[in-house]
Amino acid sequence: MRLPRPRGRRFLRLPHFPRTRRSQRRALQVTVALCTLALTPAAWLFTTTDGHLRTPRTAPRTDVAVVFGAGLWDGEPSPYLAHRLDTAAALYHAGRVKVVLVTGDNSRDDYDEPDAMRAYLKKHGVPATRIVEDYAGFDTWDSCVRAKKIFGVDRAVLVSQGFHIRRAVALCRAAGIESYGVAAAGDTHDVTWYYGATREVFAAAKAALDAVFEPDPHFLGPKEPGVGRALAAVRPG
Repeated sequence: MRLPRPRGRRFLRLPHFPRTRRSQRRALQVTVALCTLALTPAAWLFTTTDGHLRTPRTAPRTDVAVVFGAGLWDGEPSPYLAHRLDTAAALYHAGRVKVVLVTGDNSRDDYDEPDAMRAYLKKHGVPATRIVEDYAGFDTWDSCVRAKKIFGVDRAVLVSQGFHIRRAVALCRAAGIESYGVAAAGDTHDVTWYYGATREVFAAAKAALDAVFEPDPHFLGPKEPGVGRALAAVRPG
């Protein structure tokens, strides 16, 4: 005796998988192609930055270090940002750089990454006259383009986390800056670190598009003489 089918219920249908060898081969080819396409931007980052990563001890002596914002906690640099700033201060005290350009988000009155970064560096012995602020570094591409076009930076040591530094170097090189990356020291590989590393796989695609199409930053604005003035004070006359 056949039981009646219950009303109002929908039964789950299993997905249809290819049954023939030809269909399976085609599905495998499509999967491989999609994976290759997804990983191509990440491969581009590694190829572009090969030979441009350094340690604090081997960083080339140059005029400017660029430190990218990484969030605030209660108005103070987050632990990751503090590690970036510690590394930049170490580069300065070792005589590797002369001026530190801090670039971050100040899109709201109650959120000011550059000022917090400046205050932190001053507490760690970097003179205020050697710190220059970029208040419109809303993302990595914007920071690189503004460093070149607005602040006149042609060569720089970039400071960020290890999972982000390749993207920073690749984008700043695409923006016309001879760039060398130094990964911040002191990070623990916690959940946040692994999240950032995973996020970079997807951020690589946007980075590749930025490098190809070179969009204008969210805010470009007039040229800023801050870096030039800071360097002039280092080299009077």
